Amino acid sequence: MIITVKKEQIIDGLQKAASIIPSKAGAAYLRSIWLQAAGSGETGRLTLMATDVNIEFTGTYPAEVREEGQAGVNGRAFVELLRRLPGGDIQLRLDKESNTLLVEQGRRSYKLPAADPVWFQALPPFPEEGAVLWAGDFFQDIIDRVSFCISDDDSTEALSCICLKSVEPGKVDVCGLNGHQFAMVRFLNDELAAKLPADGLLLQKKYVNELRKWLGTDEVMLNISERRFHLRTGSGSETLSLPRSGFIYPDHLSFLSRLQAADASTLKLRRKECQESLDRLHIFNNESDRCTYFQFSPTEVTMSAQGQETGSATENLDVSFSGSLERIAFPTRNLIDILGHFQSGELTFTLTGAEGPCGISGTEDPDYTVLIMPMKIAETSYYEE
Repeated sequence: MIITVKKEQIIDGLQKAASIIPSKAGAAYLRSIWLQAAGSGETGRLTLMATDVNIEFTGTYPAEVREEGQAGVNGRAFVELLRRLPGGDIQLRLDKESNTLLVEQGRRSYKLPAADPVWFQALPPFPEEGAVLWAGDFFQDIIDRVSFCISDDDSTEALSCICLKSVEPGKVDVCGLNGHQFAMVRFLNDELAAKLPADGLLLQKKYVNELRKWLGTDEVMLNISERRFHLRTGSGSETLSLPRSGFIYPDHLSFLSRLQAADASTLKLRRKECQESLDRLHIFNNESDRCTYFQFSPTEVTMSAQGQETGSATENLDVSFSGSLERIAFPTRNLIDILGHFQSGELTFTLTGAEGPCGISGTEDPDYTVLIMPMKIAETSYYEE
């Protein structure tokens, strides 16, 4: 294998490949990035392949190929070297006698041990039939709005997954749930809704994080096989494949329906004003009391926090409130995080009870709903007038 590539054309793909491969664990061939040179002249190309057994990445980039071939090389070392080289042409040459990959640029020369080619296995191509076109930046935005509610603990099974599910003809719900918070984005896409399995498509959060880094502003092609979720850039230069999870996702529509209860209370407030108040009240939280308490009246809410070692604080906000609920407590840090995912100037809280789910929505965030579970109020007062 003898090829010349431009650093600027391959470095982004190399960094995506390096982020997938394990740094220390696993067999040496899994820590390798596999290089495959094919074609010649203007049709020459370099294909990069990397996998950690679960995630599979393939990227194809232009190259000047003098001799076809393939080589595996320690992925992180190879990428770090190329990342630190200046821009321009880089020659890659496999020395079969010494089983090393020579990296040359001008008066610079480096030798990297090559992996045993017996371990090389070509990754499956992207399944073309029935693929769906989708906007990469829209998918990325949905992940941002939902993934903060997904559990980081793999042992929680379905709660450690993002779920894409068709709920009505042409409508798709994307959900994240960790047991005390839930986020959902609903959108219209006839093709994707028809493609999704009846039980939904579940992807573990650790894989979704890699997917989010891979996605960009360009369109992507999506497809679903029995065991995997496949993606390809619109140009066809890169593919990513993730394993599907076989867990059963909770029926999110059942607890969303609780927001329709006739006795639910409604609170409307200004988002930024509430965020700023919560940020100040958070100073007065501690490990034993992580809450902000809300006391309601028709035109005002009194927000308070207290801690035995931190003191106490009270702030009043002008709001619009209707219902019979008198008091509720929310974990302050969680509520701040939730409000930060909205764009709306005014938010509506649908309160189903002092210990029931609270739904949050905004007019400028259509089809986006977040649920948070309140905390049980402990009647403890450390500071009194």
